[in-house]
Amino acid sequence: MGKPLLQFTKKGIYCDVAGVYLDPWRPVDKALITHGHADHSRWGHKKYITHHDNVPIITHRLGDINVSGIAHGENLLINNVKFSFHPAGHIPGSSQIRVEHNDEVWVFTGDYKTEDDGISTPYEPVKCDTFITECTFGLPAFKWQPQSQVMHDVNTWCAQNHADGKTSILFAYSLGKAQRLIKHLDTSQMKIYCHGAVYKMTEVLRELIDFPPTYLITRDTTKEEIAGNIVVAPPSAHGSSWMRKMVPYVTASTSGWMTFRGARRRRAMDKGFVLSDHCDWDGLLESIDATGCENVITTHGYQEIFARYLREEKELNAISERTQYEGETSDENSAEESNGGTLSAETIVEAP
Repeated sequence: MGKPLLQFTKKGIYCDVAGVYLDPWRPVDKALITHGHADHSRWGHKKYITHHDNVPIITHRLGDINVSGIAHGENLLINNVKFSFHPAGHIPGSSQIRVEHNDEVWVFTGDYKTEDDGISTPYEPVKCDTFITECTFGLPAFKWQPQSQVMHDVNTWCAQNHADGKTSILFAYSLGKAQRLIKHLDTSQMKIYCHGAVYKMTEVLRELIDFPPTYLITRDTTKEEIAGNIVVAPPSAHGSSWMRKMVPYVTASTSGWMTFRGARRRRAMDKGFVLSDHCDWDGLLESIDATGCENVITTHGYQEIFARYLREEKELNAISERTQYEGETSDENSAEESNGGTLSAETIVEAP
């Protein structure tokens, strides 16, 4: 039996026949990149290939790199291996990567979600034999409410804070989650002020997406200007001296981890909204069913638990593989775009 079409190596997911890597975590000659988060698009590769919409994102983050863009559904032939990019629905510019060789088809999801968030190209299932899936939220406890309901709750909370004369500070990753909030915030009574990291990334994406006006918080921005409005900032800004200008304020975390009781308390947040850029439990299972695959490889998240469930309950050939991808962080004070970690067993038992 020959080598598998895609192999997990010390540098990343490797296609030996084509001599290319998918989202490698160490420097390589040629890298196919699913999306712009730091754990999937790292600096140091000689050549980057990604979706057109992701090109401005990774050049903003990584600087002067050798990168080319490809459209969704466009075929890229490398040494008789056919590659194509397909919508992942995770964040703007995100894609799954389909790999076909000798009538064998693999799909690598990168990160993905099935709900249309209004800013990302919606997820599309891709038929395959082997499906490499993240499972950041691969436990039955994770079940998302529709985005419309979550954003209604966010806007109601902000309106009440405004009426109370307090500033609403929403913490969200500067790439993806922040723009999702900005797109759907109610600005009829309030302005949206942004931390520099959020503001700059939103301006990069403004060429692709119609956002409401946002205002950069600078040294010259006064406390009176911000008062009673909305501030969107990366998690790394929480607890920093930067927030002094917002007093009096109320804080909220926007994360899938808000499903768990105690998560908000540990982060010293006033409010938590369950909003994730990843699939919940049902979304993962529905996505796997839609591919028609026989083989599943689970990566970052609860990969071993999820693979066992797929073997025992779904009768699929499922195994887990360790990677350096990190999913959505359970530690809001980690690097703002680095999305890392899972919860401990102590935290898991707090699930309702």
